[in-house]
Amino acid sequence: MTHIISKANLSLERLKEILKNHERLELGAEAKAAIGKCRNYLDSKMEDISRPVYGITTGFGSLYNVTIPSDQLSQLQYNLVVSHACGTGPTVRPDIVRLMLLLKAQSLSYGHSGAQVITVQRLLDMFNNDILPVVYEQGSLGASGDLAPLAHLSLPLIGLGEVLYKGKVRPSREVWEEMGWEPITLQSKEGLALLNGTQFMSAHAIWSLIQCHRLSEWADKIGAMSLEAYDGRIEPFLPLTHLLRPHKGQIDTAARFIRLLEGSQLMSRYKEHVQDPYSFRCIPQVHGAVKDNIRYVESVIENEINSATDNPNIFPDEDMIISAGNFHGEPIAIPMDTLAIAMSELANISERRIYRLISGQRGLPKFLVANPGLNSGFMIPQYTAASIVSQNKGLCSPASVDSIPSSQGQEDHVSMGSNAATKLVRVVENCERVLAIELFNAAQALDFRHRESGQKSSEAIESIFEDYRKVVPFIDNDQYMHPLIMKSVEFIR
Repeated sequence: MTHIISKANLSLERLKEILKNHERLELGAEAKAAIGKCRNYLDSKMEDISRPVYGITTGFGSLYNVTIPSDQLSQLQYNLVVSHACGTGPTVRPDIVRLMLLLKAQSLSYGHSGAQVITVQRLLDMFNNDILPVVYEQGSLGASGDLAPLAHLSLPLIGLGEVLYKGKVRPSREVWEEMGWEPITLQSKEGLALLNGTQFMSAHAIWSLIQCHRLSEWADKIGAMSLEAYDGRIEPFLPLTHLLRPHKGQIDTAARFIRLLEGSQLMSRYKEHVQDPYSFRCIPQVHGAVKDNIRYVESVIENEINSATDNPNIFPDEDMIISAGNFHGEPIAIPMDTLAIAMSELANISERRIYRLISGQRGLPKFLVANPGLNSGFMIPQYTAASIVSQNKGLCSPASVDSIPSSQGQEDHVSMGSNAATKLVRVVENCERVLAIELFNAAQALDFRHRESGQKSSEAIESIFEDYRKVVPFIDNDQYMHPLIMKSVEFIR
């Protein structure tokens, strides 16, 4: 399958399909024309340009007032890329690098950046051949664009840097020779077009949103299994209450639980307790707030990935070159911080349900094991979940409230959105692990509930339970738990 790069809006769902189906990318005729028109305009403009234009005939950052001779403009762009490749820390995961390549090509395709067609095409060539630049997590302030990581993304274009190809990290020049590709000679403004932009932040956000949708669905399924195992009540999920406070996520969550638990013998039996703890009773409110936040952040990020985010912006039809600030990450830095908080809360309430299940309440054995004392049972998985939740709370300190001036004060307010992005990924991964541990506990507790009552949950919950039991068994006596937790993670993945 092939996806055509064009002005048609990219959606989260479309990006998910491209990655899942291993679709190839192709530059559409409209995009080629727009890129070529802008490049031709810029080339003709260079012949009689009468004033300094930032990043095209000048230096960068606080060096904006240093004019560069016309015969050195290509060297200027080359120097920009190599000097800005200052990333450090862990390498960015391949799926996110793929997204960076796609999103950078998309942003350049609108014809307001001055890139050459061959430059954009080479980004697509790397995507299509699974040749992924080695990019590092640390180095971007999320304001002049993601300068350092995008420099590493761009190094292979000029035959430098390293790429991951066929499972091995190799010098890009070696791979270029195998592919029969020549390094690209960057033209005026091109290096700046490649490095200015929010594609590092945006790619992390897209990857995280795809996971957030999946984990939000699993949180409902696992929460419903825990509710059954804990002998919880259905009344907090009935629609009448939620119509009094009509947040969409809250209403959707409550309705989903009603569907998940339809036909359950366990839910319809007599309950001695009149009320459940908040971690069960307030699932619609908490899971619903997370859903609403995911929906909001998705709308912001979709707007971002369908934008030109480099600087300066070139407008051939208006005969204007405008130096502004579309590279500033603040519009997405704050939403990424809030999404991290939302996913942290999804893990937080999950851990509280784990704690309830192992507490020896409502007919369940302490630590969900038949012989507690001789066996520790599910005591320590809860510790692990609590540790992860605590780490999330530290990671949720918002990156976007910080700013450290750079470039001799010219760049005096930055978004730190790149840090928000990498922290978000860690929080999402942590949330996945906590939900997997809840499922591990919920299935064990549901097994005991089956035995105690002789009754079943709903068809939907029993189906999940049976599939899970094919990979993770009931625990009679203490055994090595780590592999079972990892199997639980893989199960919901």
